[in-house]
Amino acid sequence: MRYLPGEAQQLPGNRASLAGYQARHFLFEVADGVATLTLNRPERKNPLTFDSYAELRELFRALAHADDVKAVVIAGAGENFCSGGDVHDIIGPLTKLDMPGLLAFTRMTGDVVKAMRACPQPVVAAVDGICAGAGAMLALAADLRLGTARSKTAYLFTRVGLAGCDMGACALLPRLIGQGRASELLYTGRSMGGVEGERWGFFNSLHEPQELLAAARALAQGLADGPTFAHGMTKKMLQQEWNMGVDEAIEAEAQAQAICMATNDFHRAYHAFVAKQKPQFEGD
Repeated sequence: MRYLPGEAQQLPGNRASLAGYQARHFLFEVADGVATLTLNRPERKNPLTFDSYAELRELFRALAHADDVKAVVIAGAGENFCSGGDVHDIIGPLTKLDMPGLLAFTRMTGDVVKAMRACPQPVVAAVDGICAGAGAMLALAADLRLGTARSKTAYLFTRVGLAGCDMGACALLPRLIGQGRASELLYTGRSMGGVEGERWGFFNSLHEPQELLAAARALAQGLADGPTFAHGMTKKMLQQEWNMGVDEAIEAEAQAQAICMATNDFHRAYHAFVAKQKPQFEGD
């Protein structure tokens, strides 16, 4: 495998299979086209380490080539999503780094968000309990977020003397919930509750904690069973059009749609409609 060691399998045509990939710093499984990535340090509320950051970056980069993964769910083990960077494994060592070392670290963490936004698969975050700091950025970088009433999402960077602009927060959060609300969360570092998060548009829906993961997987499965090439194009355009004027966006969408019209899935949908059947999409 180009990006990942171990059990990932390289296939012809710059394609790869991740079904056999054995993650080192979190749990990872693939079933029926849906990959489930579970941050798995529940005794510490699933904090990130230098190693887990790096593996997340490489895994999401590899997903760009994985033809056996059509959608991704990211969740946390236990009753929390992610408490952010590990105080002992990350924060402490950062206080001893020089400026080049600090910049290398902050660029690496930003690369995780870039990789999540660049992979063609829709990413669904299942957010329960604590979702803080870098964990809140993982949720923000996902395409869709499901939460619980007890979830607490906080961009804590100013609480530790840092700017609220970490990992793309000042670009992504205002686009999701609005400039004023994003400013409040990023300046104060306060927690946004689940009900508030749904009302503000951060969460697409709320679920009971025991039903959250199943709901996220069901949503991801529905996407995985759909026209996945078209989903990838939709994600690309959602990202790309942030930097376009309206006229440029309309032209870019004309080109994207023409490409999708040349796919077999588009023809399958037409023939299924004529036959009054449900289309069976294959992602080509």
